[in-house]
Amino acid sequence: MIRILSTARTEFRIALRNRWVAIAMVLMAVFSLVLALAGSAPTGGLGVDRLSVTVASLTSLSVYLIPLLALLMSFDAIAGETERGTLPLLLAYPIARWEILTGKLFAHLAILALAVLLGHGLAAAVTFWSDPTALNGLSALWRLSWSSVLLGATFLGAGYALSALSRRPSGAAGLAIGLWLGLVVLYDLALLSAIVADNGGWFTTDAFPVALLANPADAFRLFNLTASGATAAAAGVGGAADAIPLWQSLASVLLWPLAALALAIAAFRKVTP
Repeated sequence: MIRILSTARTEFRIALRNRWVAIAMVLMAVFSLVLALAGSAPTGGLGVDRLSVTVASLTSLSVYLIPLLALLMSFDAIAGETERGTLPLLLAYPIARWEILTGKLFAHLAILALAVLLGHGLAAAVTFWSDPTALNGLSALWRLSWSSVLLGATFLGAGYALSALSRRPSGAAGLAIGLWLGLVVLYDLALLSAIVADNGGWFTTDAFPVALLANPADAFRLFNLTASGATAAAAGVGGAADAIPLWQSLASVLLWPLAALALAIAAFRKVTP
C-alpha cells in the first residue's frame, strides 16, 4: 500500500501540471454553473424541485466531459513513460505492475473527484441560492457525483489499456479520441439508426436494452435517469430508462470500472521496456 500511495502522490502532482486537465476542469465548472443558472427557472409545471432539473442537465454534461477528462489523464500513462525512457527505471523498483497502475488510478480518480466536486458543488450552490427548498434533489446529486467518478474510472482503465497497446503518446492520443468519439458520440447515433431500420422488431425490443448496458456511458446515463423519475422526465429519455430495471444499469456502472482496470493490467503485463 505504501508503494501504491507513493506512486499516487507522484502522479497527482504530474496530473495537476497537465494544462489540458486544467482546461477540462474549468470547462466542467463553467458548464455546470451555466446549467445551474438555466435550471433555476420555475419548475412548478414539472412537479419537481429545481435541483433535480439541474441534475438532469448535469447528467448529460458528465457523459461527455468525464470520459474526456479521464482519457486526457490516462492516454500517456504508459506510452509517455516509454517515450521518456522512464519505464525501465520505474519497473526496476520493487513494485508490481498492478501496483503502478493502481497508484496512477488513485491519483487520477482524485483529480476526477475534485472536478466533480467543483462542478456539482457550484451547481448546487447556485440552485440553493435561487431556491432554498431544493434539498429534495440532494440524493439525485449525490448519486450523480459518485457514479460520475465510477464512469471516470472506467475510461481511466480504458485509457491505460490503450496507452499500453501504443508505444507512443501520439498513437495513444489518437486511440483515446477514437474511443471517446465511438462510445460517447457515435454509439448512440448507430443505435438510433438501427432502431429506425428495425421498425419495432427484434432489435428494438430485445437487443436495444442490452446494447445500452454494454456501453458504460449509456449505462451511467440510464442509471441516473432510472433512479430519479423527475430526472428522466426532464431529460426526455424516460422511455429508454423505464425499459431497463435499475439493478441492471447499477450493475453495469459498478462492473465496468473493474473490467477496464483488469484489461489495463493485462495489457500492461505485455509491455516490455
